[in-house]
Amino acid sequence: MRLTSERADARTWAEERLAELFGGGFPEFITADRTVKRYIGRVREYFAGFDLLLVDERDVPVAGGWGVPLRWDGTVGDLPGGYTDALARAVEGREQGLEPDTFVICGAVVTPSLKGRGLGGEALLALRRAAEGAGLTRVLAPVRPTAKEQYAITPIESFMDRRRDDGTHLDPWIRTHERLGAEILAAAPASQTMTGTVAEWEKWTGLRLPISGEYVIPGGLSLLRVDRNADSGVYHEPNVWMRHA
Repeated sequence: MRLTSERADARTWAEERLAELFGGGFPEFITADRTVKRYIGRVREYFAGFDLLLVDERDVPVAGGWGVPLRWDGTVGDLPGGYTDALARAVEGREQGLEPDTFVICGAVVTPSLKGRGLGGEALLALRRAAEGAGLTRVLAPVRPTAKEQYAITPIESFMDRRRDDGTHLDPWIRTHERLGAEILAAAPASQTMTGTVAEWEKWTGLRLPISGEYVIPGGLSLLRVDRNADSGVYHEPNVWMRHA
């Protein structure tokens, strides 16, 4: 296993493969965050050096991840509101000339057929090493708890405290972070906000949404709120802020 490829066009190739990995690893509606769309181009321009891809001996991508640097004072009160706010703070801090001291792991993903082999943890470790190499002394992650989909009506503040009989966390992705020494800091109830028309939400979810109200949706970690009169659906994606040692 090694970090990125040895190809001559390694950077472009890695970016394309990383995009493919993330494109297949999340629900379609994850791209409906309008604020992210305002910042993501500058994120890619400013922080491309933190896009990491792990490949096997045949140059086949097995896992990857990315993140952004920002300024954080180390307190819970100064945490970004979530994933989207972290991108905004990173971009605006860069444009204001602020020196970052913290790295935020924005995502890590594994090739679906290779899940369960510890590659997610390897991607997180690679991102931590990248942060250390850049002189960033703190590492945070707005963790998307994958098992939360099964508890969509449960507030994230309650879910993040749930543990199994052996004391490990109920959620497997939070467990992975904890095994690497990370600790839970706080809930991020609206880490992202996705909006769209009723027709768009029906396409993204494969559901009929005939009346206004709240819906449990495939891949959703919380409820979708539909307003037929306004032809609108709004979904707030909850995450859990964790700090890595």
